Amino acid sequence: MRKRLIGKVISDKMQKTRVVVGETLKQHPLYKKFYKHRTKYYVHDEKEESKVGDTVLIEETRPLSKLKRWRLVKILKKEG
Repeated sequence: MRKRLIGKVISDKMQKTRVVVGETLKQHPLYKKFYKHRTKYYVHDEKEESKVGDTVLIEETRPLSKLKRWRLVKILKKEG
């Protein structure tokens, strides 16, 4: 089973690569307050169909380049 995440596209300036940000809620170990933790994922988009602002489903895959370890599965919500 490969990991799957939902995130939002924040950059589409590279060819066949999108930068997707994933947000998770974490709890501080001492103060028990919840805060948002953001992580950038470099995602392979073969058909270049996603644009900035789209909500997408991504899946873990083999290393495709120095930073790319995820691929686009489908676009859940188009922006605009």
